[in-house]
Amino acid sequence: MAFGINKSELQAWKEQVSKGEIAFLTHYWLDPRFENATTVTKVGCVNLERLTSWGKKYGLKKEWIHNRERFPHFDLIGPSQIEILIAEGLESHITRFNMIQKK
Repeated sequence: MAFGINKSELQAWKEQVSKGEIAFLTHYWLDPRFENATTVTKVGCVNLERLTSWGKKYGLKKEWIHNRERFPHFDLIGPSQIEILIAEGLESHITRFNMIQKK
């Protein structure tokens, strides 16, 4: 179940993915299989070669791509999600979705 984004944000992500751009969409997410995860970042690109190459930079395997419909993407969850968002200059996603809890 996804929440915390609006339709225009989702539409913008879909447009970027469809154009062959590497696109990021972070949202709140609840899934009983991942009880400690409260967010996911979908990194998509319709160009599978480009998406695979991007993922290799971060140790992501081609077989981890969710190749569904017109929006192939990696799902980033947990510590690697935060590390990759920082590396990509997307700290705003971390702040917006309160990914780092203050002790």
